[in-house]
Amino acid sequence: MPYQLSPWSLTDLFPGLDSPELESAFKKLDGHVAGFEKLRPQLKPDMPVSSFLEIVQDLEEGTRLANKMYTFAGLAFAADTQDQRIQGLLGRIQQFMAEMENRTLFFSLWWKDLDDANTRRLMDASGDYRYYLEVMRKFKPHTLTEAEEKIVNLKNVTGNNAIVTLYDSITNRYVYKVEVDGQTKELTRGELMSLVRQADPDLRARAYQELYRVYGQDSAILGQMYQALSRDWRNENLTLRRFANPIAARNLGNDIPDEAVEALLKVAKKNTAVFQRFFRLKARLLGMDKLRRCDIYAPVVKSDKQYDFDKAAAMVLESFASFHPDFGKQARRVFDDNHLDSEVRKGKQSGAFCASVVPGMTPWVKLNYQGRADDVATMAHELGHAIHSMLAEKHSVFTFHSSLPLAETASTFGEMMLVDKLLATETDASVRRDLLFRQIDDAYATIMRQSFFAMFEKQAHKMIQDNASADELAAAYMENLKEQFGSAVEVGDEFKWEWISIPHIYHTPFYVYAYAFGQLLVLALYQQYKAEGESFKPRYVKILSAGGSEAPAKICAEAGIDIRSEAFWQGGFDVLAKLVDELEKMKS
Repeated sequence: MPYQLSPWSLTDLFPGLDSPELESAFKKLDGHVAGFEKLRPQLKPDMPVSSFLEIVQDLEEGTRLANKMYTFAGLAFAADTQDQRIQGLLGRIQQFMAEMENRTLFFSLWWKDLDDANTRRLMDASGDYRYYLEVMRKFKPHTLTEAEEKIVNLKNVTGNNAIVTLYDSITNRYVYKVEVDGQTKELTRGELMSLVRQADPDLRARAYQELYRVYGQDSAILGQMYQALSRDWRNENLTLRRFANPIAARNLGNDIPDEAVEALLKVAKKNTAVFQRFFRLKARLLGMDKLRRCDIYAPVVKSDKQYDFDKAAAMVLESFASFHPDFGKQARRVFDDNHLDSEVRKGKQSGAFCASVVPGMTPWVKLNYQGRADDVATMAHELGHAIHSMLAEKHSVFTFHSSLPLAETASTFGEMMLVDKLLATETDASVRRDLLFRQIDDAYATIMRQSFFAMFEKQAHKMIQDNASADELAAAYMENLKEQFGSAVEVGDEFKWEWISIPHIYHTPFYVYAYAFGQLLVLALYQQYKAEGESFKPRYVKILSAGGSEAPAKICAEAGIDIRSEAFWQGGFDVLAKLVDELEKMKS
């Protein structure tokens, strides 16, 4: 049976927005939490291990149901950001979950305050829960009183959560108007962005100008939203929780040492010349004196090859299966369970993601598929996330999700396997060259662009503390772009509003360095794979199967990688520099 563009089904979570099953889930979770609250008197330093584990298992059972409810609302909203019933459900669930979290908060506070000897005694017997409990203890210096923590949870519902939902509702209703082939078309953002990879330089420029014209019209309100989110982040994480700086709160959440993140960003800043050299090469091949920012994803040859969805799906599944048969089966589960939303629709959230709900349940994958080579790569990327989740499904609900930086490992590795497959089977020389250039295009988008986003976030949070306006932030962002591109790329004034169009900096502050971390890590792992072949695969499967059951630094160390080392990060850029060398040799 051929694979077709289609929306996903959420019936494996709940039959519908107004279903009795969903209403019953609210009552069931409320009752479960009421039962959990009665366990509070059992929490004593010398409590038996068996009693402690029963409490943790009880907490896990409630968390599984909560995850299903929250994900149902989130996926429904992603599929249609304009449906008022869905918006209402999302708000209701956010409020309900904050109340449930407040009622179970006593457990984590007790655990963080427990003496070290009893902590070790209980953790040593906690099996797969161990790392979850260990990470919780790391937040002890940043934990408030029970009353304060409850206030923060309630504040988030009508504070940052509400602002993010509003940002999504506003920006996903945007319609972009561009003249294509003599006709003015109304496009979604995903459709508009497909134009920036077209051969027509005027069309590329007009697409970007229209994108930032639309965002720029709302720059004052979107900028104000970002300022509010930044201040909220500072108020909670620096003023109340006493983190040293804004990014440190994310680093602890990822369980990544501050020095590892600083080493990554420092090395990225030192290696801007690698991509600048690439952009100069691309300009020569395009017959331009200098690339404009709107040209950086331009194809070097006029290869507008389209990939039918069914063939693309078959190609991606075969790529995974050829690496490991289980990978192919796991990726196919997403299709077979109808957990894939692949079509482009007005009101649907732009971009792509993979949502893993609970261990044992097939993840949901969102695409906006339009038939381009990068759409096929995105399919491989998101299915890689799904495979990662399924490999880790033997863990508890607390430990099957990997940390954000390691979460990009399987997805990026999946993309690289796909490109290798495409290069091995493609006979058209122009398409092959285009694929090679797209590899560097994607490396720029994943490594350098995301690293400089993180650098901008660090600067922006500081500037907002000093009462910077949206226009001042836009000017700082332009300086950020100029440092990235140097003299290799001309940056049009419209790009000053790029930062307000990046959902991640609104949704999840400082998320973005995870992409650079994952890509550079995968470059190292992929080199190992090329050198070792079959003997590499068990080690790689072990890394993915760990999920979030160990510290990222420990998982990487077992693969021979020191994430605190600048030399390790430099090694990734050295691989990219060699790829640019190869492309320069091909240019004639």
